[in-house]
Amino acid sequence: MIKLKKEEKAHLITELKDKFSRAKAVIFTDYKGLTVTELSELRRLLRGTNLEYRVVKNTLAKIASQGTPVSVAKDFFKGPIGIAISYNDPVLIAKKILEYSKKNEKLKVSSGIVEGKLCASGDIKAIAELPPREVLLSILAGVFVAPLSKMACVLSATVSSFAYAMEALKTKKVKSEK
Repeated sequence: MIKLKKEEKAHLITELKDKFSRAKAVIFTDYKGLTVTELSELRRLLRGTNLEYRVVKNTLAKIASQGTPVSVAKDFFKGPIGIAISYNDPVLIAKKILEYSKKNEKLKVSSGIVEGKLCASGDIKAIAELPPREVLLSILAGVFVAPLSKMACVLSATVSSFAYAMEALKTKKVKSEK
């Protein structure tokens, strides 16, 4: 283990605190048994989607988590811990981490913080099964638009029915006058 100087620790704590404050999701993993090559592969997989994976000393992570949404998970900072961080889409980080853990069983998801709420590994798996954010937003937009489009059809049908009724009345009057 590399010894860090006091200034380096302070800088790392400040950096982690900032990351924890901005994160939409933080997933804690047990990376015991992974080789450097495997960890690099995981980081590369996440980096391509603007996600991050770090191995951090537990004491530094505990200190950095104070005053952030991650502070509720301070009891999980035990043993070797890897931290996956997403700043945008909590579902994507869960999918990517679980995808890699299926490929490499040495990586285990222990828990996480999603949108400020503590989640167990089972919750993380459930979140990973959700559709991507864009799909959820389009479903939501469809739900908002559906009542409006139905109302437009009903109003259109009412106006059309009224117009047909008026035309029928006009035709009937013209016939009765002849």
